[in-house]
Amino acid sequence: MKQLSADDRDPENAPDALGDQLDSLVNHLVCKGVTLTQARQIFERQFILASLRLNQGNFNRSANHLGIHRNTLRNKVDTLRIRSAGYRDSGKGNQSR
Repeated sequence: MKQLSADDRDPENAPDALGDQLDSLVNHLVCKGVTLTQARQIFERQFILASLRLNQGNFNRSANHLGIHRNTLRNKVDTLRIRSAGYRDSGKGNQSR
């Protein structure tokens, strides 16, 4: 899996299409009255779910992918009430949770 470079993480260097999509989403959330705390939780939850799906529920690989410790990921999964049904492929015997 390709690691993000510093340029990839800098919003000023984000591809125009991605920046446009993000602007649209942010404007939609603001117009709906979503707070920054709520938006952060929504984003973090979806980002973690995407990583867990990509890594077939493997917490070690997902934590590495996200750049956080495995225990931090477990704590975030608990705090954000993420359930294994949201990221596990029911057809496979995946590890973790």
